[in-house]
Amino acid sequence: MSRIERLEGLEILDSRGRPTIRVTCVLAGGATGTASVPSGASTGTAEALELRDGDARRYAGLGCRRAVGLVHGEVQAALAGRELASGPDLDRALIALDGTANKSRLGANTVLGVSLAFARAQAIERGIPLYRYFAELLDRPVASIPRPMINLFSGGKHAGGQVEIQDVLVVPLLAGSVDDALATTFDVYRAAAELSAARYGMRALTADEGGLAPPFGSPEEMLALAVESIRRAGREPGVDVALAVDVASTHFHSRGRYCVGGRELDGAGMVELILEWIDRYPIVSVEDPLAEDDWPHWSELRRRAGASVRVLGDDLLCTRPDRIRQAVESGAADALLLKVNQVGTLLEAADACRAARSAGWSVTVSARSGETEDDWLADLAVGWSADHIKVGSITQSERLAKYNRLLAIEAETGLGLAGMRG
Repeated sequence: MSRIERLEGLEILDSRGRPTIRVTCVLAGGATGTASVPSGASTGTAEALELRDGDARRYAGLGCRRAVGLVHGEVQAALAGRELASGPDLDRALIALDGTANKSRLGANTVLGVSLAFARAQAIERGIPLYRYFAELLDRPVASIPRPMINLFSGGKHAGGQVEIQDVLVVPLLAGSVDDALATTFDVYRAAAELSAARYGMRALTADEGGLAPPFGSPEEMLALAVESIRRAGREPGVDVALAVDVASTHFHSRGRYCVGGRELDGAGMVELILEWIDRYPIVSVEDPLAEDDWPHWSELRRRAGASVRVLGDDLLCTRPDRIRQAVESGAADALLLKVNQVGTLLEAADACRAARSAGWSVTVSARSGETEDDWLADLAVGWSADHIKVGSITQSERLAKYNRLLAIEAETGLGLAGMRG
C-alpha cells in the first residue's frame, strides 16, 4: 500500500511554447514522482478534454492555472492520506472524483498528471524501472522494444497546412536495435534535408514534431521525395526502409467531401486515392486515412488494403475501448494509435490496449505535437510491449528525450526491436 502525502502542480511550457501541467506526487515514505503532460494539435472529437483557463489576456486562453489549482486543492484534499494499493486504485478514485464521461470537470491534463506522477512515485518506492511497473499493469512480460516510426516530412496541422496530409514517417524494417533504427533514420533525414535544400531552396525548417516541412505541391510529391531520400541514403525502399503515413483526413473533410491535393473526393474516392498510394509507394501503415465519422469507408479500405498494410486508428478511436470494439465489429481498422491523454488515465489506456490486443491488432504508442522533455512515454511503450513507438523526428529535445530513454532501456535489458507484423 502507498499513501499520498502531498501533490504539487506547476504550469510549464510544452514544445510549442504553450502551457501544460507538471505534477509531483510525494508518498508518505518519501518516494517522489514527477510527470509532465503532453497536448495534441490534431485532436479527435471523442478525446477527453483538457482544462484551460480561458483567459484571453494570458496565453490566448490556454493557461493551465486552473488545473494546477485543482491539483493543490480538490484533488489533493480527496487523495492526501489515502492508502492506495496500486495505480488502478488511484485512477478509479480520479475517475469518480471527476464524475464526467470526458474528464471535462477536472480536465484530462489534471487527471493524467496525477496518474502518471503516482505511477512514477510507486515505481521509485518499489525500486523497479518504470517500464516494469507499466508491464505489471497489463500483466505482460517485457519482451521487446517497439520499432520506431520516425517523422521525415510534415504537413497539415503540424506544419501550417502547406500540404494536407499530416506526416510521412520512415520505418526502418531491417534494424535490429534502437541504435540501428536511429542511425538509419539519420542517413535518410540528412538526405531529405539535402534534397529539400536543392529542390526548394530552403534550409531544414521543421514542423511541430521535428519533421522537415518544405512547400510540397501535393501529397504525392511528399511521398515521392521520401522514397528518393531513402534511395539517396543508400537504402532500398520497401526492403530496408518503409513508409508510414499519417493522413489525418478529418482535418480536410467537410460535409462528406475530402479536399486534398487540389481534388475534391467523396469517401469512395478517398479510399481509391489511399489504395493508389499503397500501390505506388512502400507504405506499411496508414493512419486516419478517412475522417473520424466515416465508418463505412474505413471498413471498405481495411477490407481492400491487404494484410501487409496496417490501417491505424487515431482520431477514429481516441484510445477509447468502446470505439475500439466498434471498429473491431465493423472491420474498420486493425491497429491502435495509443495516446494516454486521449482518455486521461493509465487505467483507461490499459483497457484500450487490452481491447486492441484481444482483437489481434497491433499497437503503436504515440507522443503528441506538444511534448515535454519527460521520457515516461518510452517506458510505457516498452512496458506495454507496443509494436511501434511514434515520437516524432530525430531533432528537438522533447523528441530525443524519448529516443535516448529507449537507448538506455536497450542497453540495460539487451532487448531487440519488435518484429514487423504482417
